[in-house]
Amino acid sequence: MKLTIISGRSGSGKSACLHMLEDLGFYCIDNLPVGLLSVLVTNKHIRHPAIAVSIDARNFPEDLTQLPAIIASLKQDLEQCEIIFFDAKDETLLKRFSETRRKHPLSSNKLSLPEALEYEKNLLAPIAKLADLQIDSTRLTVQQLRKLVVHRVTPNNHKDLSLLFESFGYKFGVPIDADYVFDVRCLANPYWEPHLRPYTGKDSNVEAFLLQHPQTLQLINDIETFLDHWLAHFSTDNRNYMTVAIGCTGGQHRSVYIVEQLAAYFRKQHKQVQVRHRELK
Repeated sequence: MKLTIISGRSGSGKSACLHMLEDLGFYCIDNLPVGLLSVLVTNKHIRHPAIAVSIDARNFPEDLTQLPAIIASLKQDLEQCEIIFFDAKDETLLKRFSETRRKHPLSSNKLSLPEALEYEKNLLAPIAKLADLQIDSTRLTVQQLRKLVVHRVTPNNHKDLSLLFESFGYKFGVPIDADYVFDVRCLANPYWEPHLRPYTGKDSNVEAFLLQHPQTLQLINDIETFLDHWLAHFSTDNRNYMTVAIGCTGGQHRSVYIVEQLAAYFRKQHKQVQVRHRELK
C-alpha cells in the first residue's frame, strides 16, 4: 500500500491536489483526524493500493505534535508513506481568500486573516519539516498545478527518484520548495543584446550567444558533477523527490537554457525528470 499525506496552509492547493489524486485512481479522504491514520491503514475493509489523505490545521494542536511519531511508525510498516506539503506566499494566500470570499478555517472575531495564516503556519510546522515534497503554488495556475501533480505524484514514482529542474527569476523571488538553488547570474546576459531580448533560453540564437562564453559550459559541468555525486546519496536514503532551481535575473534566458541542458543530461540516468520554467507563459 502507498499512503500519501497531503497537507499545507489553507488556500495553497492541497484540496485541489486531493481531487487530482482521486482522478488518478487514489482512494482519497479529506480532513482526516490524525488519530485515525493508523486505524485507516489497518482497516481490512479498505483494500486499495494507493490512499491519499488530507491533514490540516483543523486537527487539535496536540494531535499534530504526535504526527511525527505516527508517521515514523507508518513508514516502517507500509510499502511507501510520503508527505506532500503545499504553501504559498502570504500575500498570495490573502489575495486568494479575498477573491473567493471564503472564510479561513481558523479565523474568528479574535483572529484576523493574516493572524490566522501565521497561526496555521506554526501549527503545521511539524508536518512541513517531515515533507518529502514541498510545492510552492504562489505562481501556479490550476492547470499548472494539475500538470505538476500528475507528473510527480503517481503510484509508481517511488521506483525512481523524481527530479524537477525549475528555472526562475530572482526579481520575482526564490522558489520556497527548492532543495537546491543555483545562481547563474554570473553568466553573460542575453537580455542586454536588444535582438535577443524577445527570445528565451529555448531558442537557438540565445544558445549560440551563451556558448560563445566558456563559463557557460563550465558552470553546467560543475552543476552536473555536483548533482551526479549527491543524487546517489539521496537515492540510497529512499528520497523520492528532488527539486533543483536555477535562477537568473528575469528567468527568461540563462536559467531556462541551463535547465534544459541539465534535464537532457539527467534523463539519460533517471526515468522521472520534469522541467518547469516558472516565468515563461
